[in-house]
Amino acid sequence: MKLVIFGATGHIGREILDEAVRRRHQVAVVVRDASRLVLDHHCITVHAGDAADPSTYSHVLHGSDALIASLSARRDSDPASVPRNARTLLDTAARAGVPRLAWVGGAGSLETASGARVIDDPAFPAAWKPEAEAQADALAVFRASNADIDWVYVSPAALLEDGARTGQYRIGADRLLVDAQGKSRISVPDFAIALLDRIEKNDRPRQRVSVAY
Repeated sequence: MKLVIFGATGHIGREILDEAVRRRHQVAVVVRDASRLVLDHHCITVHAGDAADPSTYSHVLHGSDALIASLSARRDSDPASVPRNARTLLDTAARAGVPRLAWVGGAGSLETASGARVIDDPAFPAAWKPEAEAQADALAVFRASNADIDWVYVSPAALLEDGARTGQYRIGADRLLVDAQGKSRISVPDFAIALLDRIEKNDRPRQRVSVAY
């Protein structure tokens, strides 16, 4: 497949890139500062572009099978950029004829067993709330969009951490997945596997999915 990845300089985005290369996909990486991503691999091309400005990357999208976005607001301290970028990428990818889009979402808007959102738990770290709310707003953008594209919003477990690449995971929907001990976790490599699986299978179009052990 021909993939376009935004956010490959981030921790999760780089793991998604590595997983895509393992699967021998052709990958065009779009980053604001191309010097931050020095790669030498025949499957990868690097392009300078800003997710907020389609004129810098729309030409890269044509002929692609899917767009993957792993974007946050940490670098610019602008949480509102998350839903804005979601809307821009949805519309731009659809106009370019890209059939699929996978978005690395948050866990904060997932429902707990009580029906409340994870982010509404009093123990949820205050420092994480702005970005968690921004990711919830991005999910609302996807659900309200009429863009002609099969998007999937992929929420990780409550704890997304470095760890082994096992290829094992469970997939759910809007409910936070927990194991028999009540823990909700997944490694970054296995999250990347779950996301690429959704792109390849296109089995959850226009849905939010959650993944965890």
